[in-house]
Amino acid sequence: MEKVFASIITIGDELLIGQVIDTNSAWIAQELNKIGILVKHRVAVGDVWADIWQALDEESKQASIIIITGGLGPTADDITKPLLCKYFGGKMIVHQPTLDHVTNIFENILKRPMIERNAKQAEVPDVCTVLKNEKGTAPGMLFKTENKIFISLPGVPHEMKWIMTNQVIPLIPDVFPTGFIEHRTLLTAGIGESFLAEMIQDFEEALPQHIKLAYLPNYGMVRLRLTAFGFDKSILQGEISTCFQSLKEKVKDFLVVDEDIPMELVIGRLLKEKGKTMATAESCTGGYIAHLITAHPGSSAYFIGSVVSYSNTIKERLLNVSDEMLHTVGAVSEATVQQMAKSVLTLMQTDYAIAVSGIMGPDGATAEKPVGMVWVAVANKDKVITKQFNFRFDRRRNIELTSTNALNLLRIFIIETH
Repeated sequence: MEKVFASIITIGDELLIGQVIDTNSAWIAQELNKIGILVKHRVAVGDVWADIWQALDEESKQASIIIITGGLGPTADDITKPLLCKYFGGKMIVHQPTLDHVTNIFENILKRPMIERNAKQAEVPDVCTVLKNEKGTAPGMLFKTENKIFISLPGVPHEMKWIMTNQVIPLIPDVFPTGFIEHRTLLTAGIGESFLAEMIQDFEEALPQHIKLAYLPNYGMVRLRLTAFGFDKSILQGEISTCFQSLKEKVKDFLVVDEDIPMELVIGRLLKEKGKTMATAESCTGGYIAHLITAHPGSSAYFIGSVVSYSNTIKERLLNVSDEMLHTVGAVSEATVQQMAKSVLTLMQTDYAIAVSGIMGPDGATAEKPVGMVWVAVANKDKVITKQFNFRFDRRRNIELTSTNALNLLRIFIIETH
């Protein structure tokens, strides 16, 4: 058996100008991956007849499954349906079940009259199989050629997801022999991508052809992902598990976690496991560390609260940073974050604390304290440790890097002091 490849074509001018972010492709790729279908290409094109036609021609040379999203609405710029009708040599007909569905939506649910433009949503090429859209008015369409399938879906995410989940994913295994794709991911910290590659070069070169290694650097850390493809699931799982165990051993000195979860969840699990709590005192990150932590359900079990001490006044009033300290060493200093960490620990009555202060940019820098300079402190009742970071990116990226690296510093501190 051979691998089955898919291509995803997303249609819409709004995607090309950045007005709308294409989340559909990522979701579709993940769902196809679960049933052993490899996505070979993802292509975005505007609402231009010739460009869509060309994309269909090109992607049908590369893949057996071509999934198209967008361009199925009732307005003039929605040209996908008439184009597909011509592409597959059909003619437009009214699909009565779809017309009944659309009529019901307007008359019984929306309580609005249905105009001709809306009724045209029920027109489909006579050469397609209609895929019912329970969540909207534009149906999906399935076109078959000798050895390929083309699936056209609405661009509205919740409509697309319903059709994919309930109709497209179930039918694919009936048409193509699907294999199995297995992933294993780990997170490393404290080593750069190039040094990591040197360290595991022998391991990577010895991998079987059907198991690939990917490097995914982000926030100053590197994820390593093994991906395996095969047609016998039990054999595949055994092979990738053996390789993954070997990889973990190779990078054990830099290993953070052996699964694909974010740093804040690593911290959460660690605290919950030990029955401990934490708080944050954030200046330059403006509460972003607290946001990362509380984005996960159950974080109230270990996260107590935060003081967003963005102004020096709050540092003085709530965190006992002295006026003298602010005027001598400044807000962005080791002494200041030490005091912030100690004070929030006492104020929140927690086991651990993080404090951060820095210059995120683009303004506020001096010769001694450039943009991207950050001091981080982590503490418990017995000890405070600090670390200076120097990032070199824009404001948002610097905030994200500060937050993730502060959490990692706390992770190390908890492990070493508990």
